[in-house]
Amino acid sequence: MAEKTTTEQPSKKIKKKKEITVKANKKGKHVIPLLNFLKAIVVPFYFLLKPYRFYGKKKVEDGACIYVCIHYTIFDVIYPAVTTKEGIHFIAKKPIFDAPIIGGLARGVKAISVNRDGSDVRALLDCFKCLKNNEKICVFPEGTRNKTDAEMLPFQGGAAMMAIRQQTPIVPMMIYQKPKLFRVAHILIGEPFELSEYYGRKLTEKEISEADEKIRAIMLNLRKEHAEYLKNKKSKRKQA
Repeated sequence: MAEKTTTEQPSKKIKKKKEITVKANKKGKHVIPLLNFLKAIVVPFYFLLKPYRFYGKKKVEDGACIYVCIHYTIFDVIYPAVTTKEGIHFIAKKPIFDAPIIGGLARGVKAISVNRDGSDVRALLDCFKCLKNNEKICVFPEGTRNKTDAEMLPFQGGAAMMAIRQQTPIVPMMIYQKPKLFRVAHILIGEPFELSEYYGRKLTEKEISEADEKIRAIMLNLRKEHAEYLKNKKSKRKQA
């Protein structure tokens, strides 16, 4: 009787997801080498075309924080990146990771991929991991680039919830006006703040939304204060 022969099916290799977090170096800093390399190349060239000036806290301390930034162009990532020597995990939409070149760069700088609608449990867990590891993340809460004349688009949510859950400081960042070629852009950086009044509580969706609105109000106030500063500065020049 002939023996039955069985052909073993080759086992499919499961692609292991690369670790999103970064180990601290000997100085205790969480550095992303590719991000530093890109900053060294791109920032000087970008500055020649679209110069910028920081107002407020120009350097952000080491350790965990959440940058919450207004969003006009893909190059907005430059502004938070140059405020620290540490790495920043930028939260970006999934289509960016599918692009041939920019997708590879996004993975290389350990950006965090999120669904278009912002509802992505894995992305949220990656953010928690980074913050727990004492690293920085950057959120563009409008969810898309602002191509309108509005001061700021509605928030998609998420920034407040992460800050509360991980009890992490928020660094608000505003661009006073849309960056244009050869015009100095004013980048406003507010003092880090915490939503400590929400810590340790089981929050409702309404309360989380309220916390997001507090962040939004602080950011809009940065722009309002800067407008007053420029107005007073102009007035003094006229009087001189």
